[in-house]
Amino acid sequence: MREFERLKIGPVIIRDELDYFREMHLLETVSVNLTLAGLSEDASRFCIRNEFSREDGKRVARVTSTGGWLDLATRKLTTPPEKLAEVLHSLTKSEDFQTLDSNLRNQ
Repeated sequence: MREFERLKIGPVIIRDELDYFREMHLLETVSVNLTLAGLSEDASRFCIRNEFSREDGKRVARVTSTGGWLDLATRKLTTPPEKLAEVLHSLTKSEDFQTLDSNLRNQ
């Protein structure tokens, strides 16, 4: 978080989509698998998917979050620093991965 503060950028989530497949009980142990479901070439826009599974391996829920990067000074969408873009591009891609359009105008 401090690095985001220093760079004066931050992630902004535009949409969360939740799918429930099975019941999950309070205090039940689950595992979470994160994949990249979409990314623009300039990494200004991303789609991250979290899949929740019970200990028996059965999927119980999926959360797909679509977002971008906000310049905290101008309050406008921006591209992330090169190192962060590289990390995003290196994430494991989902089977239905899509290349997204950039959030930025005039590109």
